[in-house]
Amino acid sequence: MAPLPSHASIVIVGGGIVGLSLAYHLAKAGRDGVLLLERKQFTCGTTWHAAGLVRSAAPHPTLAAILADSSRLYAELEAETGQPTGYRQTGSIYTAGNAERWEELKRSAASARAYGAEIEFCTPADLKRLWPLLHVDDLIGGSFYAGDGQTNPADTAAALARGARQAGAVLLENVKVTGIRAAGGRITGVETEEGPVATECVANCAGMWAREVGLMAGTPVPLHAAEHFYIVTEPMEGVEAGLPVMRDQDSSAYYKEDAGKLLVGAFEPAAKPWGMDGIPDDFCFDQLPDDWDHFEPILEGALHRVPALRETGIRLFFNGPESFTPDQAFHLGPAGNVEGFWIAAGFNSIGIQAAGGIGQRLAAWIEEGVPPCDLSAFDPRRMQPFQNGRTYLKARVSEALGLLYAMHWPYRQFETARGERRSPVHGALAEAGACFGEVAGWERANWFARPGEEPVYEYSYGRQNWFGASAAEHRSVREEAGVFDLTSFGKIMVEGPDAEALLQWVSANDMSRPPGSVIYTQWLNAAAGIEADLTITRLDEARYMVVTAAAAAARDLARLRVEARNRRVDLADITDELAVFAVMGPKSRALLAPLTSADLSDNAFPFGTSQEIELAGAPLRASRISYVGELGWELYVPWSEAGGVFAALRESGARPVGMHALDSLRIEKAYRHWGHDIAPSDNPLEAGLAFAVKPDAKDFLGREAYLRAREAGPSRRLMQFRLLDPEPLLYGHEPILADGCTVDTLTSANYGHALGGAVGLGYVPAQALDAGEFAINVAGVTVPAEASLRPLYDPGNRRMRGV
Repeated sequence: MAPLPSHASIVIVGGGIVGLSLAYHLAKAGRDGVLLLERKQFTCGTTWHAAGLVRSAAPHPTLAAILADSSRLYAELEAETGQPTGYRQTGSIYTAGNAERWEELKRSAASARAYGAEIEFCTPADLKRLWPLLHVDDLIGGSFYAGDGQTNPADTAAALARGARQAGAVLLENVKVTGIRAAGGRITGVETEEGPVATECVANCAGMWAREVGLMAGTPVPLHAAEHFYIVTEPMEGVEAGLPVMRDQDSSAYYKEDAGKLLVGAFEPAAKPWGMDGIPDDFCFDQLPDDWDHFEPILEGALHRVPALRETGIRLFFNGPESFTPDQAFHLGPAGNVEGFWIAAGFNSIGIQAAGGIGQRLAAWIEEGVPPCDLSAFDPRRMQPFQNGRTYLKARVSEALGLLYAMHWPYRQFETARGERRSPVHGALAEAGACFGEVAGWERANWFARPGEEPVYEYSYGRQNWFGASAAEHRSVREEAGVFDLTSFGKIMVEGPDAEALLQWVSANDMSRPPGSVIYTQWLNAAAGIEADLTITRLDEARYMVVTAAAAAARDLARLRVEARNRRVDLADITDELAVFAVMGPKSRALLAPLTSADLSDNAFPFGTSQEIELAGAPLRASRISYVGELGWELYVPWSEAGGVFAALRESGARPVGMHALDSLRIEKAYRHWGHDIAPSDNPLEAGLAFAVKPDAKDFLGREAYLRAREAGPSRRLMQFRLLDPEPLLYGHEPILADGCTVDTLTSANYGHALGGAVGLGYVPAQALDAGEFAINVAGVTVPAEASLRPLYDPGNRRMRGV
């Protein structure tokens, strides 16, 4: 073994396929001093026993690109390195045994095709031709993805290792990292059983051990291992090289040819968590005990779907651990608490098929300092500290594994590990008929059941059981007034002599406005990409309150802490100190007036301002802004006063309104949502947010890149679309057609109840903005659409300003 270097430009912790891919891509990019340390032997955790399925496409744009890049890399690795990988492009089929799964396959295929995938729809007869052993009598149809395939995980990892070494990386086995050193909020090195290594950059690619490695740096990396089962049969007639991978998701199973044998794996609905007391220190290529009782339902489904299995022996029953995250999104990006600590872990059983693209993107992010694409859904800083708790993770992982093959319903809610964070008016919302969803651990009222209705989801791709209730809530805000519980908003107090200077630097808008101003702004990165989208209220000369979405709160606070170093400023998370009630609608002023002596007129309380008032006997802060496009106020209420204020609002006539209606209202008004419509890969010019950027008034992070983008002009623009047919529903990622050609996909969508049809937002290339006809592909059906760069609802913003 080569000696352990005393210094490295980066230390990669973990020698599975993801860590090896990162080492490969960094070294290939020309980075010197790349050091990978593996506690035991390469691939000995999860990689070695993975099934080796390789998808080349997905219905999500970022994941689709990651998978496509992995497939291309695996196809080329053997020629480049001389190390066989076992990669074969066999294609894969998905079966549909009911109408809802068929709808899902059609919607997924429409989106994946927009991202370049080659997909064919199959009749049962077509499926039988592609997979002769398949029982098809109870199938409606299926889809065939020509670019999919399989690879040998251990051999593919070996090829990446060889390529990394050929490019100059140092890869060492049997060197366990025992600690991570940091000073002044920055990485300074790692401790190992063989001695220390000085470095300014550490990448946590430790797989099942990533949570423990994260704790060494004080960083939450929520993931938990679960038992993953598959069997391998004796050789079977008709199972030959080139047989497509087959996924029978309705039976929670996948099938792969394996040297003339059939591998049958499971993503069962109720998984078995593993490693609750920690992973054994000597774990290396270990196999977990058999559990035939647990696997029996999967086997029964397999005997039905592939009847030839009834006459075939089983050569191997395998059970090995894989790690899963609380929200089914992997962790990829920087830590929030210490600079120089990066994470790539928790791949929810897609580590093999994603590793090539993952390593490429993380290497680019580390080298350039900005994400190479929209990776916001996978940013580790989205996680809340409580989500790193073992009890929480054990409960959630039991559900997370099975959801890979469950129906991917729109608006599907997790059922496990719920109730972690609640508003002070949770009980009152429940009494009003709330059906709760969960975001960042917060229980939030998504919709309210009407008399005779149960507050329980009945999922489908059509109008779900809550559609009518949410439509009524939507209309109440457009026509009268409603109250939203937005307590889950993240709230950050920024205080000190340098508060204004700090926020001027991180914010694209001007923060030097007088106290009482509410300022809408973006935080940009060095490439002028949108890292945050939020409001900032100036409370006095040296105090500001930043208000952001619940899902972005931890991330935004982490970003602010980095920029606040060496400044005379204090940051405090005050989320749990203030409840937030948004009273919105044309009658909101009349509803609030009897509860306060404050003058709510336009002259005394103009739009974009905030005041401390007394309402229903409670001191609170009222801010006149809106995320729904109507007259209204956000009320920031001390936690202890929240119950009384909410009760008074109800008594005054405010109808409780849920988060589904909030989303349909904001999309109808074409308001952007960070993480969907805007992200670090989008700039304000493309997103139509240049009005909130002040490059001619001040300097700010990303200003130079923004000015370059402004001079060049946007290459694409975010547009709003309304289907002309009121029946179809949109959920996001549906392809956009301009004069019959697919140009991109929707970033978000909902139903515009005031506009009379489904509404979505999406980017259109500049050259297609003047197209004569726009349409949206809904599950393979082209539906004509109205398109506009301006909001289709109240484009002049008169209603919001009370005009």
